[in-house]
Amino acid sequence: MAGLVLVTSLVAGCSSAPEGPATTKDPATSSGTGAAAKTGSAVPATFKFTGRTLDGKAFDANTLAGKPAILWFWAPWCATCASEAQSIVDIQDEYAGKLNILGVAGMGDNASMRQFVTDLSVYDVPHLDDGAGKIWKRFGITQQSTYVLVDRVGRIVKTGYLDDLQLTAEVRKLTA
Repeated sequence: MAGLVLVTSLVAGCSSAPEGPATTKDPATSSGTGAAAKTGSAVPATFKFTGRTLDGKAFDANTLAGKPAILWFWAPWCATCASEAQSIVDIQDEYAGKLNILGVAGMGDNASMRQFVTDLSVYDVPHLDDGAGKIWKRFGITQQSTYVLVDRVGRIVKTGYLDDLQLTAEVRKLTA
């Protein structure tokens, strides 16, 4: 707990309030990177990316297709991200089998990312090491503590910061 207090006091760029409201804009479709779901495609283009887990194992996002999904973009030094971890665990427990959750860690080194997952007990959620920012860039993420919510057909329905109550409400809508 003392480490969390220290991190909280040291973090200058980690804001608990959004810079603007969460949006329903799909940044991938407007940038021409093709992340919008294509009609007749077996796997929606939203889930056509790969990465490495924090343990170095290959991950193919097409395993997320067919269910609603939360992509949680976080940084290991972010106090807001740390405060969201319990909500992610609770949602994972309550909606297991109905919803996919993927953590996408960035802006840190692998050891710090792994420590974050261990310290905050979010190890039942798969997490990618996106230290290079490739996946963050693909989804237009510019700051940590951002959610991308994807419906069961692969359409991005919301992108941005959500507090715990907003996140829970959005998950209920996605899984209804």
